[in-house]
Amino acid sequence: MKVYTKTGDQGTTSLVGGERVSKTDLRVEAYGTVDELTAFTALLTDLIRSEAGVETYVQDLHRIESKLMTVAAVLAVGEGGADKVKGIEPSAIEFLEHRIDAMQAIVPQITKFTIPGGNKAVSMCHVCRTVCRRAERAALRASEIQPVAPETLAYLNRLSDYFYLLGRALTEHLHVKEELWIP
Repeated sequence: MKVYTKTGDQGTTSLVGGERVSKTDLRVEAYGTVDELTAFTALLTDLIRSEAGVETYVQDLHRIESKLMTVAAVLAVGEGGADKVKGIEPSAIEFLEHRIDAMQAIVPQITKFTIPGGNKAVSMCHVCRTVCRRAERAALRASEIQPVAPETLAYLNRLSDYFYLLGRALTEHLHVKEELWIP
């Protein structure tokens, strides 16, 4: 099978179910942003993989990448495609909440905003967090065209919190000085 089909040369693409839409369709923007987040998540995984003591985070990130593929598929559903994609289960959201709680328990409490930086992996956590927030906004806009299950939207919302806490946990684990915003 060839990678290129030439069917998109005129600026359209197919959604799950066969519906053809403009490549500027809000659903395409939403699943494209999730695809971008998946790639950044893979890069974050590669940045931390060789660090000692982060195996759990690497496993988390692999699991998250798989769930992001599901989120993208859900967002790519068009007319006639609703029964072709299995959505995000509530247990996926519960998993993120459990991992967030575990990371929050090992970092110092703060009352200021965190300024990203200090280490490439920590910075990449914040890139993932901000792209995730953008994906969530895009998914919300897309849901006005094609309803999106609340679990999908909740997963993206919780995932941005996960990336924030992962950045803080890696700051602690890697002994990086955490910078707080003090106006």
